[in-house]
Amino acid sequence: MRPRSFEGGPAPDEPGAALTETADKMALLVLIVLGATLGWLASILARTEAPGDILRQMALGLAVSVVAGEIANDGTMIGSLSFLSLGIALAATGAALVLYHAVARRLVKA
Repeated sequence: MRPRSFEGGPAPDEPGAALTETADKMALLVLIVLGATLGWLASILARTEAPGDILRQMALGLAVSVVAGEIANDGTMIGSLSFLSLGIALAATGAALVLYHAVARRLVKA
C-alpha cells in the first residue's frame, strides 16, 4: 500500500492527485466569483455610484465568501466545495453586506 499525501488525498503520483488539485482550485474560484458577484449586486441594490464604494463592496463580498467557505469546509478545500459550505458562504456574504450598508447609512446620517 502506498503512503497517502499529508492532506489525506491521493499520493502525488496516483491518478486521482491531479483531479483533487483541480477540484480545489475550482472550489476557490467558485467562492471568489460568488463573493465578487454578490458585492456587485449589493452595490446595484443599494444604488451605489462611486467606483471606490463598488470595489469596496466587491472586496468585502469576496473576502467574506472565501473565509466563510473555508470555515464551513473544515478549513480546507481538499475534496472540493460542498453545497452546505456554498450556502453558508452565500448567507455570510449577504449578511456581511447588509451589515456594511446598515453601518454605512448610519455613519452618513451622523
